Amino acid sequence: MDELSLHGKVALITGASRGIGRAIALRLARAGARVVVSSRKRENVGPVAEEIRAAGGEALAVEAHVGQTEQVEALVARTLEAFGRIDIAVNNAATNPHFGPILSADEGQWDKILDTNVKAAFRVAKAVAPHMQAQGGGKIINIASVAGLRPSPAMGVYSVSKAALIMLTQVLAVELAPANIQVNAIAPGVIKTRFSQVLWQTPALAEPILKATPLGRFGEPEDVAGVALFLASSASDYITGAVFVVDGGMNIASAL
Repeated sequence: MDELSLHGKVALITGASRGIGRAIALRLARAGARVVVSSRKRENVGPVAEEIRAAGGEALAVEAHVGQTEQVEALVARTLEAFGRIDIAVNNAATNPHFGPILSADEGQWDKILDTNVKAAFRVAKAVAPHMQAQGGGKIINIASVAGLRPSPAMGVYSVSKAALIMLTQVLAVELAPANIQVNAIAPGVIKTRFSQVLWQTPALAEPILKATPLGRFGEPEDVAGVALFLASSASDYITGAVFVVDGGMNIASAL
C-alpha cells in the first residue's frame, strides 16, 4: 500500500541490536526506508545492518551511547552525512537494572534508568527536530511500555520512567505539531525478547501473565514493528501524542 511505503525516507533507530529495535529496523527497511541502526557497540548492531543489506535494503550501523549528548549529536550528523536527511526517529534504547520494591532502588539505579529511558529520547528528539522541521516534517516514535500506564510489580522505577516517556511524547507532540512533526508512543506488554526474558521464561511469573492476557500468548517483536511502520508512514499523518498499546489485551483485562 502506498500509504505504508517509506521509499525515499530515512529512519534512525536506537537500541537496534536485537529484539524490538531489530524488528522495527527490518520492517521499516522492507517498506523502503534507508535505515541507520544504532547501539552502544557497533559489533552488536552491525549484523542488523548486514541483514538489511542482504535483503536488498540500505543500512548503516553506527555506534552511539544515547546517554551522552555529544554521541547522540554525532549519530545524527553521521546519518545526515550518509543519507542527507532524517524523516523518522525511533527511540527504543532502554534499561532496567533494578528489580524489586521501589524503595530498595538506589539513586544510581534511578539515574541510569531515567537517563536511558527518558533523557535519551529527549536528546534524540532535540537533535533531529531542527532537521525534520527544515524538511517540512517528520515522525518521532518512542517505545514506552504498559508499565508506564499502570504500576508493574517489582519494576517500579522502570514504570516511573516509562510514564515519564509517555508524558514527554505528549509534550513534544504539542510543541512540534506546528513543524508538522508527529510524535507518538508504543506501549508494548510482555514481548519475547532478551530484555524481558525473566518474565516469560519464569513459570511462576509467566503463567499469571498469560492467564491475564486475553489473546493468550506473549507478544513477538514483529507485533510491535507493525505498529511502528504505521506510525512511521503517511497513514498516521493526523495522529500525534497518542499511545498505542500492544499487549494482547492485558492492560484492559486487568482493569476488569
